[in-house]
Amino acid sequence: MRVRLKIAFLTAAVLFAACASAQNKPKPKRDPDVPFVPTTEEAVKVMLELGGVSKNDIVYDLGCGDGRIVIAAAKTHGARGVGIDINPERIAEAKANARKAGVEHLVRFEENDLFLADFKEATVVTLFLLPAVNLKLRPKLLAELKPGTRIVSNTFDMDDWKPEKEASAGRDDDEDTYLSHRLLLWRVPEKKSK
Repeated sequence: MRVRLKIAFLTAAVLFAACASAQNKPKPKRDPDVPFVPTTEEAVKVMLELGGVSKNDIVYDLGCGDGRIVIAAAKTHGARGVGIDINPERIAEAKANARKAGVEHLVRFEENDLFLADFKEATVVTLFLLPAVNLKLRPKLLAELKPGTRIVSNTFDMDDWKPEKEASAGRDDDEDTYLSHRLLLWRVPEKKSK
């Protein structure tokens, strides 16, 4: 009888701790527009190459997840970077990854809604969103970014806005599966004078 009571008590304590932990977990202000699906290392490399990223760039990754794109831009190309994600867990993970990579002085991560965020200073914007989200975001990109700013999307296009260039990235050496990514590049055009 005492053993059963101890087991019941321990089980209740574990369940209580798990519930308390889940309640203390930071939650996004609203549901994210897309699920977190990490960009493969190979696709990150090709996206940065396609965008022509250099040490003179400021790379913004909208929906940055674990921060891998801006971290790679900083580590490999010496670029500054900003990652924006609505999920506080992803932001915490991205900050920890930047610390581990030793690029904290070049990157920052912002918990924000990408439709409300200010990314006017970007010279390169990277995306791995869904087609509907790309389309919803397109007017903001065109209105707020400087002409010549490069936009690189993993997999998804912008409907009738045809990309300037395309590339692909296949299997990632770190993964067991073959993933083929279509990567697309646009440049923000000059503003039409009225």
